[in-house]
Amino acid sequence: MSRLVPFLTFQAGKGQHAGEAIEFYTRLFPAGRVVSDVRHGAEGPGPEGSVMVAELELAGHPLRLSDSFVEHAWGPSPATSLWLELDTDADLRHVFAGLAEGGTVHMPLDDYGFGPFGWVDDRFGVSWQLSVVPD
Repeated sequence: MSRLVPFLTFQAGKGQHAGEAIEFYTRLFPAGRVVSDVRHGAEGPGPEGSVMVAELELAGHPLRLSDSFVEHAWGPSPATSLWLELDTDADLRHVFAGLAEGGTVHMPLDDYGFGPFGWVDDRFGVSWQLSVVPD
């Protein structure tokens, strides 16, 4: 079966490390777990111990991450964000607060006429739009 999996690229030269994101996301999100985590060895091509590719499951959804060993001129942008509908208001508040710590809030948690919602860039620059599963 085909599937669409968001893929996040981290750049150490910009203070981003996929390994830190793996630990942070799996602790923060409901049912967060590491599905796979392949690291570069001494033979490279990336720095030893950096993430070649990892897949997480967060709140039942897949997310892939990698450390780029090539410097890129681009970085994360809120023009593209991850939309996640959580099961409960409590989950929404918990995840939003965690992502906002060290991040940038674009829209604080509130009811914007379509239910509870918040938009935040986390400490890694990844943009998240969060809501609760509609009734």
